[in-house]
Amino acid sequence: MNPQQLNHTIQGQGPVILLIHGLFGSLGNLGLLARDLIADHTVISVDLRNHGQSFHSDIMDYPSMAADLNQLLTDLNITSATIIGHSMGGKAAMALSNIATDKINKLIVLDMAPISYQERRHDNVFAGLNAVIENKPKTRKEALHFLAQHIELDGVRQFLAKSLQLQDGYMQWLFNVDGIIGNYHHIQSWTNISPFLGETLFLKGANSDYLMPEHQSAILEQFPNSKAHIIANTGHWLHAEKPAEVLRSIRRFITK
Repeated sequence: MNPQQLNHTIQGQGPVILLIHGLFGSLGNLGLLARDLIADHTVISVDLRNHGQSFHSDIMDYPSMAADLNQLLTDLNITSATIIGHSMGGKAAMALSNIATDKINKLIVLDMAPISYQERRHDNVFAGLNAVIENKPKTRKEALHFLAQHIELDGVRQFLAKSLQLQDGYMQWLFNVDGIIGNYHHIQSWTNISPFLGETLFLKGANSDYLMPEHQSAILEQFPNSKAHIIANTGHWLHAEKPAEVLRSIRRFITK
């Protein structure tokens, strides 16, 4: 395998769906969706660069992430796929549509807009990640203790801890913390792309502020053949909080 190829899993049979996780995630993050979709699709789940078991790089922007995804599709001889991305993975999916239009059957973006975000939402997470690095905890419980000094929500701590592994006698992060922090401005940012004319669905968590009415003009400018659907009583992690509702929306969109 090409060492620069994204780590991935392939499950199921049928039309291809590519699942792309968000920041600090890994290929298992959309597992609730994958477990349903493999019944009648070939589902490819990926680790983006600097995440999971994929390669580390000092460069992490959306053109690079899109190029990685396009190369994987090429390596796997996939000429048509439905692309589903959450959060940062949604932006990577949208960037992919700019360079691999002919390979994308339909595009589904989970709670993300094609815009630059100004608010720094993850500084407490970065502090927690670095606290684990500095203190070299020997157990997952110890690592969670150091995360708790910076990150209030237990759900966020548990999510991050999925990317811990015991190596050389202490817990270490699978993702490239320095690479992510150094490229955080790229992760927040966005450069408008040429209009993608394929069918596109934006799914919004009703309680999330990542995808808002004021983003509609930017969406329609870049994705003129798009529509939006709101998942009630859920936030940014809509696929984890309301998987049945999200799957219902996805299946309705990909089968029509």
